[in-house]
Amino acid sequence: MASVFGHTALGATLGVLLLPERRHWRWWVLAAACAFLPDADVVGFKFQVPYAGLWGHRGLTHSLLAAAIVASVLVGLHSWRRVTQAPGLARLWLLLFLATASHGVLDAMTTGGLGVAFFSPFDPQRYFFPFRPIQVSPIGIRNFAGQCALRVLASEVVWVGLPCLLFLLLTKVVKRKSQPLEDRAG
Repeated sequence: MASVFGHTALGATLGVLLLPERRHWRWWVLAAACAFLPDADVVGFKFQVPYAGLWGHRGLTHSLLAAAIVASVLVGLHSWRRVTQAPGLARLWLLLFLATASHGVLDAMTTGGLGVAFFSPFDPQRYFFPFRPIQVSPIGIRNFAGQCALRVLASEVVWVGLPCLLFLLLTKVVKRKSQPLEDRAG
């Protein structure tokens, strides 16, 4: 898996890109949390759930179906208490779906594990992408230390952090260029 740092950075970046106004910062935080949520399946290790099983690590919780369910439940809960100046429900659903699904995308770009069951439960096949530059993060806080942690974080800075930063800067430049000249001066 990628580390919590890589997952949350990508989730928060998606939040800023899809809901760029600062007043939506709570959604950025929720998107970051959704991006890390699929790793709740590591609890299965404590209960001897087989890694390659439906409920095993990188199984059902990492699927596109799970991302759609998470987004739907959270947007449904939000729609009950509709507040003024909230983002549109479709945009909010898209953000939470993409943030949750981004977890599997990053994991499929790592150097280890069994792959990601993107289409679970309909297809148990696990997939990696052909391009796998992200160092796999060990499971467990105790295992994430020393040289191993530095190696993982260094690869995530290059393959997650820098692209996120570039997308954020690019959108800022595009937005600035699209503003009328008199608005840029003030």
